[in-house]
Amino acid sequence: MARIMAFDYGSKRIGIAVTDPLQMIATGLETVHPNLVIEFITNYLKTEQIEMFVIGEPLQMDSTPSEITPHIVGFVRKLKKLFPDIPQERMDERFTSVMAQRTMIEGGASKKQRRNKGLIDTISATIILQSYLERKSYL
Repeated sequence: MARIMAFDYGSKRIGIAVTDPLQMIATGLETVHPNLVIEFITNYLKTEQIEMFVIGEPLQMDSTPSEITPHIVGFVRKLKKLFPDIPQERMDERFTSVMAQRTMIEGGASKKQRRNKGLIDTISATIILQSYLERKSYL
């Protein structure tokens, strides 16, 4: 079975998470600059199979798109163009950064570790992917 890859898209960093081959557990993989994400995916695909991309969809509290949505739409289009055989799904990512912070606190992370924005983005991508897996198991 192939893995699922998820993205927490940001203008400065993109958190990336993947599942295990059985698609049971989401694990944080990396945080990369938006300019390097396609190269990262291309290199990853040389050694691993990806069945689906899950992209975080940042919505406001009233469910309207956030200001970063146009950038994410561009990213989604680029993924479709460069990797046309890999389907995509969008996942609501509201509160994932707060959940990532809480996870770090509960895990005993130091204040210095909790200020690491890259780590927060990777954990957020993991939360997005785990939420997707949980939703998928109920369908």
